[in-house]
Amino acid sequence: MKAAIVERPGELVVRDVPVPEVGEYGVLCRLLYGATCTGTDRHIIAGEMHFPIPYPCVLGHESVGVAVEVGPRVRHFRPGDLITRVGAPPDADGRYGIAWGGYAEYGLAQDHRAMREDGLPPERWHGSRVNQRVPDGIAPATATMIITWRETFSYITRLGVGAGHAVLVIGSGGNALAFAAHAHNLGAGPVVMAGQPGREPNAKAVGADALFDYRDADPAGGIAEAYPDGFDYLIDAVGKRGQVDRVLPTLKPGGAIGIYGVDDFHHVAINPRRARGSFTFIEKGYDEEEAHARVVGFVQAGVLEASAWFDSKRAYPLEAIKEAFDALARRETVKALIRLSSGLD
Repeated sequence: MKAAIVERPGELVVRDVPVPEVGEYGVLCRLLYGATCTGTDRHIIAGEMHFPIPYPCVLGHESVGVAVEVGPRVRHFRPGDLITRVGAPPDADGRYGIAWGGYAEYGLAQDHRAMREDGLPPERWHGSRVNQRVPDGIAPATATMIITWRETFSYITRLGVGAGHAVLVIGSGGNALAFAAHAHNLGAGPVVMAGQPGREPNAKAVGADALFDYRDADPAGGIAEAYPDGFDYLIDAVGKRGQVDRVLPTLKPGGAIGIYGVDDFHHVAINPRRARGSFTFIEKGYDEEEAHARVVGFVQAGVLEASAWFDSKRAYPLEAIKEAFDALARRETVKALIRLSSGLD
């Protein structure tokens, strides 16, 4: 089967790798679509991830696949199920590793519930909880967004964002738009973004009240003039050094900050004296499984739609994945949709 592999930093290729073997609790899936993630994929390609990457590696973590074969101990998945976060496993002979392994023609899910019920230790099944069934009626291309939406929804609810809270989001990429959408759907307001002016239509589409140009000499001044009461939460979806400080004066005394982005992971710093008063930095992470049902409900209700992130009619074939990342670099799309199997159009 074909898979997109980062051979070494700066070198992304598509080449043949073995089709995965199923195993007792495994579910072999034909992968349908994957969505790019600028927070991880582009850092891995560039060799700039904040943790070690086993180059060469199969890239991608926002992929969905349809089950075609199940192992003998699988009880909670069946052929035909659409499953999230499916990926190719690392090569048994050590010829390549994985950076989640989602950009491939076939991948494996695991029946984590059966493994837990059968008494297997948590280290065997805990990481597979991201493999969740997508209900009928949700298009596979849309289902790729469930991964981003789950991560960010878990994160924003752990921060404590809810109805009536004023929220400022730094960034206008895929994760930032997700935070704005979730804040809006949770009843927060106003929801404001500091990002690229060209993304204003996307911001408005997900429910943001306004988008300010993060490149302004004093973005905090313009935001504070429009929203003088300030914000209860400041969410940094980019994680670039200095960006929080530029809007910190808009945070209310007693407000909270969450830094989700990883651009300058080891070098982020906050100058607290730029704030109006004391504030809390919150680091509670996220858990995709805990957010799956709520996110699926939002999709079914029509309040989370992939169209603000990508055009589902413009899917790049796996063989053209480099073109997809070139389009991202030119900012032609927020995320790019990758068609992993043939015959889907």
